[in-house]
Amino acid sequence: MQTIKAAVAHEFGAPLVIEDVLLRAPEGTEVEVTLDAVAICHSDISFADGGWGGSLPAVYGHEAAGRVSAVGAGVTGLEVGDSVVVTLIRSCGSCPSCAGGKPTICETPYDGDFGPLKTADGGKLHQAMASGAFAEKVVVEASQVARISHDIPKEAACLIACGVITGVGAVVNAAGVRAGQDVVVIGTGGVGLNAIQGARIAGARRIVAVDMTEEKLEIAREFGATDGVLATQAKPWRAALKAMGRGADAVIVTVGAIPAYDAAPRYLAGGGKVIMVGMPHSGAMSSYEPVTMAFMGQGMVGSKMGDVVVQRDIPWMVDLYLQGRLKLDELISGRWSLDQINEAMADTRTGAARRNVILFDR
Repeated sequence: MQTIKAAVAHEFGAPLVIEDVLLRAPEGTEVEVTLDAVAICHSDISFADGGWGGSLPAVYGHEAAGRVSAVGAGVTGLEVGDSVVVTLIRSCGSCPSCAGGKPTICETPYDGDFGPLKTADGGKLHQAMASGAFAEKVVVEASQVARISHDIPKEAACLIACGVITGVGAVVNAAGVRAGQDVVVIGTGGVGLNAIQGARIAGARRIVAVDMTEEKLEIAREFGATDGVLATQAKPWRAALKAMGRGADAVIVTVGAIPAYDAAPRYLAGGGKVIMVGMPHSGAMSSYEPVTMAFMGQGMVGSKMGDVVVQRDIPWMVDLYLQGRLKLDELISGRWSLDQINEAMADTRTGAARRNVILFDR
């Protein structure tokens, strides 16, 4: 096993510790990726804070990009030196969900306690979200990796691994938005801005952003929102309905805030649906009036990781970026070193950051 640097969580809510850990070589259909960049997602923070439980000690991080530095004996289609995006979407390829084209909800369990990571003294070290990318290198299944053009900078490419595919995919895959339809996006953080981009790319007529400050609504307009509504209003859905002239065909909830979920159906047109993306802490409850949704033919559906197919959708999004149709560089709020990860996470917690990126000095 080789020794690498990683940011390790030893207790929930405590700062991560930069330390030496052990990483074994890839086996079977696994690949080793030497990372150039990893972004900080709010899911990493929720895990580190203990919001969803989990095993400790652990290495979080799941929005990464780098180059393949070793491959297992069973790997095909990837070679040492390939530029890649690394995701948390670990799919077996054969369960009913994978076989049905939904690898994001693969039914084959994975226990990160028995992954490729060990503490420096050989003890258990949990590979969180099947990635453990707050580290210099990762060993993951080949299914989690998408080969990309060398032309895209890794600090931009890493954003696609979660925030971009989750936002764009929620609109394009989960909601199936078509040209001329109307979309409301509640929450304009990193995922919300990408949902707005997804609606723009899909050809939506009106894209209404809903958030707490005028500053965030102005940023949303830069990414394609046609209108902005302050969530601090008593009944913000009325302003959204006025902007659209009708209800929305899709309401994308990108924040894990219960008030946002409670209000979401009020923005809908007949036949519209709420796409549930933001993840509240375990145990949090929302409520709505089912008779109205039944009468109006409306619906609510969860969307995990934008319902993407890694090897199909990520190269498409890279191509959109290279064409200038998908904004990625503009999503980066700050660039940090691994030693600064706690400061970068604190900055992310403020809610002002779009995405903070950890860069590895090669």
